[in-house]
Amino acid sequence: MSVLMSAFAALVGALADVLHPLFQSASTAAAIVLFTALVRLAVHPLSRAAARGQKARTRLQPQIAELRKKHGKDPERMQRALMDLHREEKVSPLSGCLPSLLQMPAFFLLYHLFSSRSIGDGPNELLGHQLFDAPLGGRWHDALAHGGPFGAQGLVYLGLFAIVAAVATFNFRRTKRQMAANPVVPATGPDGEPVPGMGAMTKLMPLLSFATLFTVAVVPLAAALYVVTSTTWTAVERAVLYRDMPAVAGTAAATTA
Repeated sequence: MSVLMSAFAALVGALADVLHPLFQSASTAAAIVLFTALVRLAVHPLSRAAARGQKARTRLQPQIAELRKKHGKDPERMQRALMDLHREEKVSPLSGCLPSLLQMPAFFLLYHLFSSRSIGDGPNELLGHQLFDAPLGGRWHDALAHGGPFGAQGLVYLGLFAIVAAVATFNFRRTKRQMAANPVVPATGPDGEPVPGMGAMTKLMPLLSFATLFTVAVVPLAAALYVVTSTTWTAVERAVLYRDMPAVAGTAAATTA
């Protein structure tokens, strides 16, 4: 693990050196934003595939609803029928999960790197780097202890919170529009009855983006930059890839970023 962290620290440092002429003391923060963009660019083909899969699943919703009516009380036959339908249409039910899963290692690397006081046998010098006056290894509660919410460090977090809130509001409105245009077919259990709690979960779905505010508040600033950059990228990416979603016949399950 120490070898991996040392290599990752060297990568962040190299990116910061390249960006230093432009960003000066904020070059490490800029390197994290660039690293995040490179990660998202790498998984973009999977995001495009996930969008195609979501649209295909949307077109299949009327057929899935018919299968639920036909086999709702026989879960084994229902499962086989769904698998056959997805196979015939060349649709993977799990394709939408891959982009998020592949980004998690990058986030945890940043989290661990900026939470560790040492790398290998030496001190972690990256902890001393800052975004304006806020240390990249610090957290919001540290900023509150050094000047309060409107202090030099606190203002950095307020800026991040403002970006997250704007992106979450954009996601909320887009998801509500898509869900209104394409009502989700309620999931049913083996007895053909709706699964308890799914209705409430569907109503809460558009609000999930606001949970990012909590993440930004508790993780190191470097990891918060990753989250904010990735969340913003996701909002723009989904707005482009799913822009014609309401025009697709059937039903859709719109998710937040």
